[in-house]
Amino acid sequence: MREIVLDTETTGFDPEQGDRIVEIGAVELWNHVATGRTYHQYINPERSMPDEAFQVHGLGDDFLRDKPVFAQIADDFVTFIGDAKMVIHNAAFDMKFINAELGWLKKPHFPWEQAVDTLAIAKKKFPGSPASLDALCRRFAIDNSSRTLHGALLDSEILAEVYLELIGGKQPDFGLAQSTSRADAAVDCAWRAYKRPEPLPPRITETEKAAHAAFVDALGENALWRRGA
Repeated sequence: MREIVLDTETTGFDPEQGDRIVEIGAVELWNHVATGRTYHQYINPERSMPDEAFQVHGLGDDFLRDKPVFAQIADDFVTFIGDAKMVIHNAAFDMKFINAELGWLKKPHFPWEQAVDTLAIAKKKFPGSPASLDALCRRFAIDNSSRTLHGALLDSEILAEVYLELIGGKQPDFGLAQSTSRADAAVDCAWRAYKRPEPLPPRITETEKAAHAAFVDALGENALWRRGA
């Protein structure tokens, strides 16, 4: 199963008010294991960065001016995602911006059900507790000391670790700690191996049998293979 842990950085909170994506970071998981394959792209938002956004992301107009606009990276981004589930913290926010950018280019939207919202998972699993990415890092003892500014790729890498903890640890499908019901245990105890209706044909050749017999003869009368014969 392929999943993409994803984060975006934006100029603000609402694409309908002219806010745009300025950075996308994504990490690929295969069966809940990071493959090492990532996607990272800075994007020219074609507008100035508000001061408050610059303070959060550290991305200013000068830095973004020579970066590609979303139209130039859209196809590569969509291809990287494919039909994989997108694991996002507060998925409604990022999906809103991604689909707005795609919509302005007359490209198909990603369906909402393609997203997995780790914020919703955390709130359901720990009701009443803080569910920000930093709070979950503290809960799961995940080192996020390098997260002095919000960066999409770093945040997606951290979120990948948080996600694996939220769904049961780094080997969620291993199932070693799962208890067995009494009914299952009874079935296990009642199971017995049965004799094959037709024996399997021998795989040893006559030449191999003769060679083995000659080898045993050369070992003498006390050879281990002669005991019990």
